[in-house]
Amino acid sequence: MTTRDEARYGSPDSDASAGPGSDAPTRSDSDASAGPGSDAPTRSDSDASAGPGSDAPTSLGSRGFETLCVHGNNALRDAYGAIATPIYQTATFAHHQLPVNDSTDASLARSTGFDYSRGENPTREQLEWRIADLEGADIGVALSSGMAAISALFALLKPGDQVVASGDLYGGTNRLFNQLLARNGVQFYYATSTEGIIQAIERARASAADRLRFVFVETPTNPMMQVFDIAALSDAAHAAGALLAVDNTFLTPCFQRPLSLGADIVVHSGSKYLGGHNDTIAGLLAIRAPGIEVSLDENGYLRRSSLNDSERLPEQLRFMQLSTGAALAPFDSFLLLRGIKTLPLRMERAQQSALRIARFLESHPRVRSVLYTGLPSHPDHALSLRQASGFGATLSFYLADKSSVSPLFERIRIIQFAESLGGTESLLTYPLTQTHADVPPEQRDALGISECLVRLSVGVESCDDLLADLEQALA
Repeated sequence: MTTRDEARYGSPDSDASAGPGSDAPTRSDSDASAGPGSDAPTRSDSDASAGPGSDAPTSLGSRGFETLCVHGNNALRDAYGAIATPIYQTATFAHHQLPVNDSTDASLARSTGFDYSRGENPTREQLEWRIADLEGADIGVALSSGMAAISALFALLKPGDQVVASGDLYGGTNRLFNQLLARNGVQFYYATSTEGIIQAIERARASAADRLRFVFVETPTNPMMQVFDIAALSDAAHAAGALLAVDNTFLTPCFQRPLSLGADIVVHSGSKYLGGHNDTIAGLLAIRAPGIEVSLDENGYLRRSSLNDSERLPEQLRFMQLSTGAALAPFDSFLLLRGIKTLPLRMERAQQSALRIARFLESHPRVRSVLYTGLPSHPDHALSLRQASGFGATLSFYLADKSSVSPLFERIRIIQFAESLGGTESLLTYPLTQTHADVPPEQRDALGISECLVRLSVGVESCDDLLADLEQALA
């Protein structure tokens, strides 16, 4: 008799199901093409080669980005015909037959592929496949926050390892790097331009340690909207035997796909544009597995330039997800899947409004300057046009003097004074005392995070209403 689980996921004879204790999502044999030692299915290069914002054909034909946001590339269908992915709000999963002791393969075949939701959960699995599909990755990992995602990645480092990073970072990332990882012996080099990052890579290589493991950048950065040349950094990082990780939170795969430009890992704060409704906290990693020459040493730390296929980066990130208990909960996974369905619509609408607002602010007498990559006046505008298909909907601007700051935040009526970004509601943030309060003052000053800097995340309200709100608040 076919069980309901078999109806939902296919019978053991037809599915390449992971066994008890496996951290890997399951798909049919035709999809499970991961390399040696990998627990995760991968796809051929032709399936993950769409450029930034591209509607290039996928493995299921000519599906465009919008269709992928709604349906993904996964053929899973619920046994009861549910259109929305069900929320599997369960801590554990029952097995329908007793495992056979004399055959490991038979034992695995009798598992549903799910054991305990900290390790694997069907709702979270669907989200992980969705972000992998959208980023053109081989595997996705969903964690409890954006910082949990970054922490899982850098937990692979050991004392003496080196990282080159963009100098302008979200305050939480800055705190993790400088107050936790640096204290534990990880060495960081920072730069605020593509050329500066490449020079920092060379300095790391020339050092006595020569243990560069990661190059990590936000692009655009938060809150200074600096843009880095992903392809150039990929070449420089790989030449040094390091991996390039890109925080793609601001643009999402709707406007930028770093893996297609040579990056190895993409990081997201799913709380922002992917979730899109200011109602959940989540973090996501999307990893390009083929060709990564990386394994771990005997102590479980990242080791560079190894051709040992028995241990690969995706499995180690799965291990971190399982061992630290930082996996995303089923309900939050559902909220992200729901949010992603409208991602292209929200991004396009918010971006249109952001460009209008940026132009308005640029000409306003109480505004000294505007930092938005969609403006020709932005120093990285040409680079943005080259490597992304959009500019996003977050911008920063300097008020002409400090005396205008408090009145602006007190007078806004539709736009709300709050941290975060990327939701349906427009939010105004004061980086100096909010998102970047933990950044050392001298570093804030060097970056330009001053008492006159304001960050605006443009939502999906009427742009005319937002412009009127800003106009009266700046009057």
